Amino acid sequence: MSNLRYLTAGESHGKGLTALIEGVPSNLELTAEFLNRELSRRQMGYGRGGRMKIETDKAEILSGVRFGRTLGSPVALFIENKDWQNWQEVMSSHPPSVPPLARGGIKGGVTRPRPGHADLSGAIKYNQRDIRNILERSSARETATRVAVGAVAKRLLEEFGIKVYSWVTEIGGAGGQRSVYYSSLLASRSSLPELFDKAEGSEVRCPDPKATGAIKQRIDEARNNGDSVGGIFEVVVSGVPVGLGSHVQWDRKLNARLAMALMSIQAIKGIEIGLGFEAGRRSGSEVHDEIEYTSQESGVRSQEKSGFYRRTNNAGGIEGGMSNGGDIVLRAVMKPIPTLYKPLKSVDIETKEIFEASIERSDICAVPAASVVGEAVVAIEIANAMLDKFGGDSLEEMKRNYEGYIEYVKGF
Repeated sequence: MSNLRYLTAGESHGKGLTALIEGVPSNLELTAEFLNRELSRRQMGYGRGGRMKIETDKAEILSGVRFGRTLGSPVALFIENKDWQNWQEVMSSHPPSVPPLARGGIKGGVTRPRPGHADLSGAIKYNQRDIRNILERSSARETATRVAVGAVAKRLLEEFGIKVYSWVTEIGGAGGQRSVYYSSLLASRSSLPELFDKAEGSEVRCPDPKATGAIKQRIDEARNNGDSVGGIFEVVVSGVPVGLGSHVQWDRKLNARLAMALMSIQAIKGIEIGLGFEAGRRSGSEVHDEIEYTSQESGVRSQEKSGFYRRTNNAGGIEGGMSNGGDIVLRAVMKPIPTLYKPLKSVDIETKEIFEASIERSDICAVPAASVVGEAVVAIEIANAMLDKFGGDSLEEMKRNYEGYIEYVKGF
């Protein structure tokens, strides 16, 4: 069994962010330019805060790649925090020259936890009187590394004709389209690449121009009120072969792995696959996708890798914990960002007095950025499942295994 494993490290205002990836097969074309295009997408979006005006994320490949191709050894990536120059004293790894004041009196220390953040739970769990030791790592700044890792996964998936798309469906109640995939694609109004291109051209990554205007207005309202807004985004994966994942153990189910990956993104509070919660409002005859078959000789549905197909995709491409050959359709809901410029009430962990929660520089809305992060973590899990199914030490070996399986599926 081959696996794509990765770890990230780094703090929001530290020197930089690091990722270490193991399991990337050799001979995969990979350049920093490809990674950086994905990183730039994460930084865009209407409603982003001042930090994005400082940072221009670029990944440096430290190991595992030579002359533009992977070696099969671990790939190490580094993303510099340009804001580090303003935080070197506060975030220094060296012992302070002057002992800090008792119980959280260190320069840059934070003792007022923000409602909805990791601050208080993390401080209690790790016995930290300075909440900065929690908020620096729990910050969504960490997702920059996962976008870089996701770019590596996307590069691998491209070799097998697998594409990952995303777009925003609504923010703060504006937009209101439950699923772009089902409402637009299945109504034959757009193709996946067309929807994606429209989303990329929108400041809020929504493919509907009318909804884009309403969403921007909602973000402006939140900004004027010192508030924040969350929303919903959709991730769709096309070209996935049947049989990724497994029904035999809970931790090998593809839907479980994808849900965990999306839920691991900061501020994500819910996941849907396919019809999602709507399936609970319908009868079985309105939910399950009927199975049909077309012989290869007929030339009908020649885009299918198998003679079996489904005209509908209410299952979202996954049945019994395995991919069924259809598009994988996922949606995630992001809560409003906890840092508010009109703060909620909180309690100082030192004095136990009630205060307005502390303010860290923050976004009003980060749902468009979260959709790009969603693409990344989904790509990582699909790549992981591909390696699990077809793994090899080199890209050529993996392709031989894949092509043999596809021929088997065609004749099933």
